[in-house]
Amino acid sequence: MGGDVEAGDPLLTQYVLDDPVPWYKKPNLRYLYFVLIPTCIGVEITSGFDSSMMNGLQGVSYWDEYFHQPRGQTLGLMSAAYSLGCIVSLPFIPLIVDRGGRRLTIVVGSCIMLIGVALQTAAVNYVMFVLARATIGFGIPACIVSASSLIGELSYPKERTYLGSFFNASWFVGAIIAAGVTYGTFSMQSNWAWRIPSVLQAAPSLLQISFMWFLPESPRWLLSKGRDDEAYQILATYHAEGDQESEFVKTEFAQIKATLQIELENSKRSWKEMIATPGMRKRVTIASFLGLFTQWSGNGMISYYLKRILADVGITSNKTVNQINVANTCWGLVNATTLAFVVYRFKRRTMYLACTISLLLVYTSWTTCAARYTVAKDSKAAHGVLALIFIYSPAYNLGYNALTYTFLVELFPFAVRARGITIFQLFGRIAGFFNQYVNPIGIQKAGWKYYLSYVIWLAFEVCFVYFMFPETSGRTLEELAFIFEGKEVKKRQAKETEQELANGHIGAPMALNTPGEEKKPVSKIEKA
Repeated sequence: MGGDVEAGDPLLTQYVLDDPVPWYKKPNLRYLYFVLIPTCIGVEITSGFDSSMMNGLQGVSYWDEYFHQPRGQTLGLMSAAYSLGCIVSLPFIPLIVDRGGRRLTIVVGSCIMLIGVALQTAAVNYVMFVLARATIGFGIPACIVSASSLIGELSYPKERTYLGSFFNASWFVGAIIAAGVTYGTFSMQSNWAWRIPSVLQAAPSLLQISFMWFLPESPRWLLSKGRDDEAYQILATYHAEGDQESEFVKTEFAQIKATLQIELENSKRSWKEMIATPGMRKRVTIASFLGLFTQWSGNGMISYYLKRILADVGITSNKTVNQINVANTCWGLVNATTLAFVVYRFKRRTMYLACTISLLLVYTSWTTCAARYTVAKDSKAAHGVLALIFIYSPAYNLGYNALTYTFLVELFPFAVRARGITIFQLFGRIAGFFNQYVNPIGIQKAGWKYYLSYVIWLAFEVCFVYFMFPETSGRTLEELAFIFEGKEVKKRQAKETEQELANGHIGAPMALNTPGEEKKPVSKIEKA
């Protein structure tokens, strides 16, 4: 059953628990977190902006007329092009992330998105608009994979959960801006009613490129490239306020170095490695289904097709639809931010179970109300659907928004982290493409009956989380690196950490094989 796993030696966790000084009283750490906002935490602003913009543009008459009233498959492809671009780019991302580093990958992805925004703003026909959205989609996964990894690898262990939660919460910042902009422009009597929202989608990418030069690289990536002195300097500067003799930093450095040495000594950094052992296969299974869950839990219906949902219960005014869109997005930011502050108090599995059960109850009620309105034209049922749209937001954000990237960074060791998050992105984008293409067809053809498919799927999600998800809270990334690999490898990790501390190999290049000593690789310790 999920949750029955054992983390590594909690030595570093105890250091963190004994640290009474909050982050805002540490100048260097405070600076780091402020720079993380525009460079990494704000990456999801682009996703939120895109989703809300496409929702809002459906209520902009000039956009609707310019592209000849897209509906059904035509509208589905316009929305799904974003996810299609993501899918095409995913196979290349781990290679760039692992070779070029986290920061360079974010800059490259941001530049690609700027090209897509320029094409989208200048679109003169349906095909150009679709290709522009695919280009934006091609750039965003590189930023998401790198930024989520960099947040987990740079942050002080005590604040890692907060920052990971804020990463996803920033989605609502972009969504609110886009909803507000489309609400403000929908009455303009020109094509700038939709071109202005399009051009503003460039803002997050410009911020990432501008501020990236002030952000340090991941210490773990530097260590993996033999740049030990730089890695140690970053850890000392931001985790110990420049104290080179800090026992915490020495222990953290030793634990990271020992863990990476075990991970990398037999690693070929290939996709085959993702299915080489039972532990890795379990990680991949969890990440794959988590990608599906984050998109197939009904959120895509609200994010992209709110206008069609509301039309099915008699709410057809463009102004009213845009007002509801803005209000729901603001409410999402409020509850997502609130949850980011409290999520650390609860275990990961508890939050995910609460999330999936809540979503099942909400969608069951939503389907009932939609059916009631269709059959009896009951206005109270229409009000019920509207209320459930707002209730859905905190139910989803409990787990899938607040914890997803924090959980993924904890689930995968450094050597396969980029590939692991890429697999999550792949399944999420495939699900998103399917949703964006199929949802408008399903709404058009089946109406409220289409919601039943989500009710059945959400029941499966509850079961999967209960039986498969491990508990990862309360540990550092290195203590979680071998949660599925058995006690022997954990003992070796603890032993080599102690040796690093005792020998004082701070700054010495990481050796993957010690002369005269034969070590069992993880793949041998854990029989495939």
